[in-house]
Amino acid sequence: MFKELSEKLSYPAAEKEILNFWKENRIFEKSISTREGKPGFTFYEGPPTANGRPGIHHVMSRTLKDLVCRYKTMQGFQVHRKAGWDTHGLPVEIEVEKQLGFKHKDDILKYGVAEFNGKCRESVWKYKTEWEVMTEQMGYWVDLRTPYITFENEYIESVWWALKRFYDEGMIYKGFKIQPYCPRCETPLSSHEVSLGYEDVKDPSVYVRMKVRNQPDTSFLVWTTTPWTLISNVALAVGPDVDYVKVDHKGEKLILAEPRLSVLEGEYRVVEKMKGSALAGWEYERIYSYHPVDKRAFYVIEANFVTVDAGT
Repeated sequence: MFKELSEKLSYPAAEKEILNFWKENRIFEKSISTREGKPGFTFYEGPPTANGRPGIHHVMSRTLKDLVCRYKTMQGFQVHRKAGWDTHGLPVEIEVEKQLGFKHKDDILKYGVAEFNGKCRESVWKYKTEWEVMTEQMGYWVDLRTPYITFENEYIESVWWALKRFYDEGMIYKGFKIQPYCPRCETPLSSHEVSLGYEDVKDPSVYVRMKVRNQPDTSFLVWTTTPWTLISNVALAVGPDVDYVKVDHKGEKLILAEPRLSVLEGEYRVVEKMKGSALAGWEYERIYSYHPVDKRAFYVIEANFVTVDAGT
């Protein structure tokens, strides 16, 4: 018969008793040493940044990591679990910039790059004790005595060594990828970093007039929310099955999608209707754009001829 559980069972007390037993008897260390010579299963902790406090989401993710390592241990593997500390990245830099009251990247240059790096090295250990306490309290088994630290040369050299191995095996290639970019920080942003500062904002849209080649006083009226890309414009896209119209508007003819006629100010007269597919191959000049409200002009550097593309 099993011993009857008391209704006065204290889970916090039971957890503390178990944690003390593991610590006093070095159970974690024995789970590795008693399997010497067995097949290895190596785990490197995805390193947290110690300049930010740990949260409940870290407990959840570490529980899953610990579950896998304990399962492999129970299968007979010798499971080495190495902790790590992430000491690079924007979170560290931004934290130090806030401490120093910096507003722009130029402030770092004035302050001194070496001195700024020194401040970052100090900042990354700000909450190290909290991380270690949380790690022990949740019963997460990982070797904190000899962690890898990303700002140490030994670690950096190991990354270059691994990249060299990948390169020698033909597993690295040069390509292109569109990434979110921070013009202030002058660096690509991870999806996590983008979500930290994401907010919906309203920006004025711009309507671009592109003069049709060989048709006097006739222009395509194009809408864009990224006027800074106009200098590299190489084509206009139209929907092949969308209805387009040519209208006489204040002495000039404009070509635009029929459902967008509401953007025009004042009276207009429809001169011609056509499908987008009929516009494929038309040529236009990149000249200038204007905003229908404040009439701001965005001048394009070149005025070469480019083609309308009726994509699917």
